[in-house]
Amino acid sequence: MGNFQKLSLALVGLIIGGSLVACDDGRAGAQDAAKQLASAVAALDVGSVAFEGKDAAAANEQLKEVFRALEPAKPAVESGELKLEKDTATVPLNYSWKIGSDDWKYTVSAELKKSGDKWLTVWTPGLLVPELADGEVLSTAVHSPQRAEILGAGDAKLVTYRPVVNVGIDKPKLAAADPAASATKLAQLVGVDPAAYTQQVQAAGPEAFVTAITLREDGRTITDAQIAEIPGARSIRDFLPLAPTRTFARALLGTAAEANAEQIEKSGGTLKAGDTTGTGGLQQQYDAQLRGTDGVQVFAEKAGLTAEEKQSLPDEGRRLLFQVEIKPGTPVKTTLDPNLQQLAEGVLADVGPASAIVALRPSSGAVLAAASGPGSNGYNTAMLGQYAPGSTFKMVDSLAMIRNGMTPDSKVECTPTLTVDGRTFKNAEGYPEGSLGSVTLRDAFAHSCNTAFIAARDSVSQAQLESAATSLGVAVEASGLGAAAFVGSVPGEAEGTEHAASMIGQGKVLLSPLAAAVMAGSVAKGSPVSPILVLNAEAGTDTAGTDGAGTPNADGASPSLTSTAPAPAKAADKPVTAAEAAALADMMRAVVTSGHAGFLSSVPGEPVGAKTGTAEFGDENPPKTHAWIVAVHGDLAVAVFVEEGGLGATTSGPLLKEFLVAAG
Repeated sequence: MGNFQKLSLALVGLIIGGSLVACDDGRAGAQDAAKQLASAVAALDVGSVAFEGKDAAAANEQLKEVFRALEPAKPAVESGELKLEKDTATVPLNYSWKIGSDDWKYTVSAELKKSGDKWLTVWTPGLLVPELADGEVLSTAVHSPQRAEILGAGDAKLVTYRPVVNVGIDKPKLAAADPAASATKLAQLVGVDPAAYTQQVQAAGPEAFVTAITLREDGRTITDAQIAEIPGARSIRDFLPLAPTRTFARALLGTAAEANAEQIEKSGGTLKAGDTTGTGGLQQQYDAQLRGTDGVQVFAEKAGLTAEEKQSLPDEGRRLLFQVEIKPGTPVKTTLDPNLQQLAEGVLADVGPASAIVALRPSSGAVLAAASGPGSNGYNTAMLGQYAPGSTFKMVDSLAMIRNGMTPDSKVECTPTLTVDGRTFKNAEGYPEGSLGSVTLRDAFAHSCNTAFIAARDSVSQAQLESAATSLGVAVEASGLGAAAFVGSVPGEAEGTEHAASMIGQGKVLLSPLAAAVMAGSVAKGSPVSPILVLNAEAGTDTAGTDGAGTPNADGASPSLTSTAPAPAKAADKPVTAAEAAALADMMRAVVTSGHAGFLSSVPGEPVGAKTGTAEFGDENPPKTHAWIVAVHGDLAVAVFVEEGGLGATTSGPLLKEFLVAAG
């Protein structure tokens, strides 16, 4: 037994000894050296790598020179399966670069040699790029696609490339002229700040062209002759993606221009100097879709060649190593009708306060116009505004009352005043005495009797109001809209004076002009309208600035109240029915035939139904008021809003009539 144990121990010793000899063939050291090399190249810093026949600092400088054109990108590099032959080893290095929208992958072979107890890397440019020769470096060429168009109804070109002129001082053409004097004269001619522009010109290099302003070629009044009279001044023709006019749907569409430094920094490498990018509206929301993808080429070329030397060589002395194909942008297709949009903007042109006109087609939900007036100062009042809707909300009240068994012919009490928990509500100034007392619901609606609707608060709960609002498409997420919008907020709980205020579209009830048009459109359609603006929203992947409901979030253009209502398929547990809508349409028609909006009776074509609204706000006495009116005219629903506009009938009403008559 003792001899057997001795034999076993001897065999174990032989096995262990043999293993130690096998592990001592240098493979582990070579593998460690290969991994260190891969890690160093991935970091673009081989200063700590031991090379054979090459100083590490010199190798590091050559590596940086080779890859300089790809900055700030860095490769992922992994070492593969090592092959060992005595004191020499070869190992594949697998590279992966992110170039534009694609990955450039290749494999090179690195050679390692053992020197004493160290493994040294044999330096060659082929370690970096396959078949790269000494003295060669990488270069790139980037080709950007033309920005795609924004289209309207019938593929009308809303935003397309239009001719412009860049007006500025071309410093090489100044000769002996005073740069400051020329800059001042040009600034005064084109209407920019002379001091700021002069500073720009003086700070620019001697070869710079310093743009003062970019003018549309179409309709410009400043001529080339006027510009040429100023020493050093000139105009350079170009094309930019522009709407038909400077103001056309600007708040909705946004603008596109050369990316500034802040936009480039925030893009995380997506944008570079010279790129065109969108700011605000659909241009920003669908920027990636419109911009497309750059084409990128990576070349190997001899370092230090002059432009003349390159021109004398085949292919300018370059070898193509990798290429990303250019991908054109995809147009954003919208439902906007350019004629109706321009009409709406023309109607609002002289309105001082913030204002809006929204027109949509009830049968399809297509938004045909979403105009915000000049008083909105560039804000998208039409789709993002949040205002108490006033008596236009009585459409919601009436639906709730109809669901409780009333009809347009049911009697209600219209009193001069009504007090709720110490707060006195009254009707609008000039309310007709003949419509006081026991009147039909139709008459109370037509003349907008506040007290009659507030008196119904005991039979119409706040929850019923919320339900009726969603039944008419209000406070429902507009998942198919494809653009940032506020679609209304109607609280499901309210008591006392707050509930009373809700009955006349005040309190915490808020609508946008878009939501008001949806509400009216749902009556015309006989079922809830789901608004649509962008027809191919799924083609875009950049939806920053909106949440899933199409409501602006903290990064969007408006500090919006986010609707908690479910998606359209779930929002209205009782969508408005055709019969309910017919009753509401009957009462909206009465607003024209016997109520506040008699001025609409002369609008040609199909009969107009309407509802006016005057919403009080603030603490002043008397309070300020917003002016509203909504209308349906055939397959057209329109909302008109004027902030601090006084009465809906007298302020917004004439604007609505002008729009409807011209729209035909």
